[in-house]
Amino acid sequence: MKEKRHTIVPKRMRESVMSKEKIEQTKKAAMVFFFAVAAFLSAWYKFVSPLEKPFHKTLNQTAKGTKATIVIDPGHGGFDPGKVGANQTLEKDVNLAISEKLNQKLAASGYTVYMTRVSDEALCRGDESSKKRADMQNRVALIEEKKPDLVVSIHQNSFSASTKGAQVFYHKSSEKGKRLAGILQQSIKEKADKENHRVEKANASYYMLRKVSCPIVIVECGFLSNPDEERLLNDEKYQKKMVEGIAEGIENFLYK
Repeated sequence: MKEKRHTIVPKRMRESVMSKEKIEQTKKAAMVFFFAVAAFLSAWYKFVSPLEKPFHKTLNQTAKGTKATIVIDPGHGGFDPGKVGANQTLEKDVNLAISEKLNQKLAASGYTVYMTRVSDEALCRGDESSKKRADMQNRVALIEEKKPDLVVSIHQNSFSASTKGAQVFYHKSSEKGKRLAGILQQSIKEKADKENHRVEKANASYYMLRKVSCPIVIVECGFLSNPDEERLLNDEKYQKKMVEGIAEGIENFLYK
């Protein structure tokens, strides 16, 4: 019977093999650490404030005249539809339609006009973690850059199916905003909504009202949640009446 022979590995060779294993383990650990750090940095970059990552855009100058400078802000857009009507009308679409007509009216009257958007877009990049916040911040930054005489932000409201009527909002601490809102509320009533008994309303929480330094109002043109008013807000003729009221109010505020 043959004896089994045991191979004796020299101590130095054993240590060399163990050292190679440790090196491989260290390499693997380093790779895991590297990818973990890369993932963390990627997440951190997406989380940082949108204002730290500049939004490269400028306001759309849609008319150049000899009179005052007006910014029209069609609310929402892109990823943000705003309110959804009783018959699925999207607020962002109505906002843009009315804003485009208002731009044409003001341009014909000799104003210099800028619009925050002229298509179905949001004012932010797709990789920003808080798109809504970024959109609002960028609107304000772009408006402030142009130093307009006033800003009109166009929106639509939503509540119960029976609630209706246009209403103009202003910041509670702005005397000029209050005056502008009152004039617009009255002129909208006269031109488009004679049965409307609403009055202009102060607000301290709306971001745009708080952050824009010049006189600014938010015009809620009506309630998409009301089927009858939703139909009117989609109607070209009614939109033009609404625009006539807003444009006349702007003229009265600035020049009368």
